[in-house]
Amino acid sequence: MELVVDSGVEKMEGEAMRRNQTLICAPIMADSVDQMLILMQKAKTSGADLVEVRLDSLKSFNPRSDIDTIIRQCPLPTLFTYRPTWEGGQYAGDEMSRLDALRLAMELGADYIDVELKAIDEFNKALHGNKSTKCKLIVSSHNYENTPSSEDLGNLVARIQASGADIVKFATTAQDITDVARVFQITVHSQVPIIAMVMGEKGLMSRILCPKFGGYLTFGTLEVGKVSAPGQPTIENLLNLYNFRQLGPDTRIFGIIGKPVSHSKSPLLYNEAFRSVGFNGVYLHLLVDDVANFFRTYASLDFAGFSCTIPHKEAALDCCDEVDPTAKSIGAVNCVVRRPDGKLFGCNTDYVGAISAIEEALQGSQPSISGSPLAGKLFLVIGAGGAGKALAYGAKEKGARVVIANRTYERARELADVVGGQALSLAELSSFHPENDMILANTTSIGMQPRVDDTPIDKEALRYYSLVFDAVYTPKITRLLREAQESGAKIVTGVEMFIGQAYEQYERFTGLPAPKEFFKNIMATY
Repeated sequence: MELVVDSGVEKMEGEAMRRNQTLICAPIMADSVDQMLILMQKAKTSGADLVEVRLDSLKSFNPRSDIDTIIRQCPLPTLFTYRPTWEGGQYAGDEMSRLDALRLAMELGADYIDVELKAIDEFNKALHGNKSTKCKLIVSSHNYENTPSSEDLGNLVARIQASGADIVKFATTAQDITDVARVFQITVHSQVPIIAMVMGEKGLMSRILCPKFGGYLTFGTLEVGKVSAPGQPTIENLLNLYNFRQLGPDTRIFGIIGKPVSHSKSPLLYNEAFRSVGFNGVYLHLLVDDVANFFRTYASLDFAGFSCTIPHKEAALDCCDEVDPTAKSIGAVNCVVRRPDGKLFGCNTDYVGAISAIEEALQGSQPSISGSPLAGKLFLVIGAGGAGKALAYGAKEKGARVVIANRTYERARELADVVGGQALSLAELSSFHPENDMILANTTSIGMQPRVDDTPIDKEALRYYSLVFDAVYTPKITRLLREAQESGAKIVTGVEMFIGQAYEQYERFTGLPAPKEFFKNIMATY
């Protein structure tokens, strides 16, 4: 499915820096009206444009006085929602009372009210044609199971429009990240104001890219985890991580493809760098199950470049139309760029980032050395996946003697054969120490959040290594690195590899020189 958008740029009056008119709405859920009013002030300070008042969250509710108080004292425009349990909300009472409260909000000066498609006929009947001209009616539909076909979504939008809605709203659930493409397609072609969200982590980009595809608003929470629907980002992240106000129809999309992927600091690094030079791009977390399907679905030039992480580095190579010779030798790519003709080009910047960081650490004690300090060293790589292949290839190229240890011995053997090295099973790792001053490089996810107490090797065995590198960078100091340091080895963190491999990716994505010091400064604060 190809997504094509108009490349016009709009600015809101008085906001020269704002490149879109998409609003940020803060859902307000609290036990009491007093608590709601405090949260509303916080929403204004955070940069929200309006608040969604979730009446169904109130523990006690006096419709006339409470709605009046909220409207009079709220510092932002108000959207009233009174969500019943049958549409994912908390209200389990009488339906007429619920609709009366929404009608009252309309009368008392609400800017928007949200009525479910299933209840709109009843609501319209009760209005007797007395609809407020100030208050916009949002008619909504929520699907907590899946994302229907394009045809079904189109029919749903038509039904919502026909109900008298001023604004169409629907939310679906992402079973796969490719589901979001159908929702973008509907949004970009909508002739009426539309709010279209895909819930869940795989639907995250639907919430961030609203301004690109013409969505009326997105929801941003005041705090991490306090969401009114699955997958909502915080207002803080929308504004400061994803540069939401600067996104427009011509913004190019980049992202990190992985599973898991939410731990990645790549969006922080690239989005800060994009903003610092005024580059019109946005970089996202992309939770992908099937890489080939992802590339097939997001085939337009809008989707311009991708970083690939565990477990997709090898599968991504097979999706590329052209692959850099080094990446082909390694058998894995960590960077895919879409060329102007739509073709995908893949390369591998992992090995440069890791090997140069390891060489730098070794040279610290041997500044006068000629050639690579890795030459002749025994270099043990844990893992035979994409990153393992990159490190093994890089170490071999520098003249090291390579050993591969992997959970599945057969995979270790395959990689060892390719680089002319030795293979071990992971179980043999702790008892393997043919010499001192070896180099150890972990390229697996062992020790990554949340399983921070895991390590691939016994501490006792670490005394045979002069340097230990860990590709994991969340946390920065893994158990492996902490124990290596305690055993007297030099350590190189995944953060150093991460920064090193990002230089070339940034240049390939933007055509601009990598801001190396800027990258180091961003990651130093992490």
